Amino acid sequence: MTSGGITLQNLPKELPVDFLKEITKNFSNELLLGTGAFGSVYKGILNDGGVVAVKRLAENSPVPRDKIFANEVQNIMALEHDNIVKLVAYCREANNRLVQSNGRHIIAEITETLLCYEYLPKGSLDQNLFGTSASSIDWNERFKIIKGICEAIHFLHTLSSPVLHLGLKPQNILLDGNMTPKIADFGFSRIFGQEQTRMNTRSVVGSVGYMAPEYLYNGEISARSDIYSLGLIIMEISTKEKNSPSTDQKHARNYVDGVKKIWTPEKIMSEYPDIEDHCTDQVEECINIGLQCVEIDQHKRPTIQKIVNMINKLPMN
Repeated sequence: MTSGGITLQNLPKELPVDFLKEITKNFSNELLLGTGAFGSVYKGILNDGGVVAVKRLAENSPVPRDKIFANEVQNIMALEHDNIVKLVAYCREANNRLVQSNGRHIIAEITETLLCYEYLPKGSLDQNLFGTSASSIDWNERFKIIKGICEAIHFLHTLSSPVLHLGLKPQNILLDGNMTPKIADFGFSRIFGQEQTRMNTRSVVGSVGYMAPEYLYNGEISARSDIYSLGLIIMEISTKEKNSPSTDQKHARNYVDGVKKIWTPEKIMSEYPDIEDHCTDQVEECINIGLQCVEIDQHKRPTIQKIVNMINKLPMN
């Protein structure tokens, strides 16, 4: 298959490796969008100018057997929500390759696994919050982003077969041209299995600062892990301050303690001097929600339903 007659509108759900190599210029560094816990993401450009994001998972990733993998991926592809990134196609293909092993060259079967997503031009929330364009995001936009992220987690957690993210962080939240947030990388707990997802996420230093302590240290997996990560993200958006764990302290307690101590109503007014009174209430309540989400005792954290209810009760324009 070549990219000649393929457009975004008629993109097949299952794609061969050669097609994905063609649209990414053989996974060229010039088209590399980012690298994370599960692999690298490339910009794929179709002949009609359409663009997709191609995630190339690490070779021989511990994904399930072909039929189970295809079923799980197709289940994820069926999920549609304004605040989650759409998975549009996938590839799972085994090829024989000459590799070196113990000083000898042998023929080994190497399986390539790739996932194709909608492309979002604004990039990650992390880039937009803490990159060069961060200062241009006003409170109304920030509040919209918080609401959208919460709606996405609510959607995933309340499915008939709930989907846990287990790797939620600003780098995995993308923004479209209207600054609408969309959660990415949300199905790996289904594809890899929850424990393997945890190990992959934990292996990346930039991820662990968003992991709940019971998940990071004890391997306890539940929806409350996502709530902890969500709380940190809500605080980052509200305070404009980045949670930056060090390699020797992989949790976020110093950041949380700082927010709790410093972000008084006076601090909010000094950081947001031009917003209206009802917006000041929104900032204060969002910080309060964030702090509730990062309780060490996981049973004290609010459910996503309660979080959405609290946000929806806030005074609006």
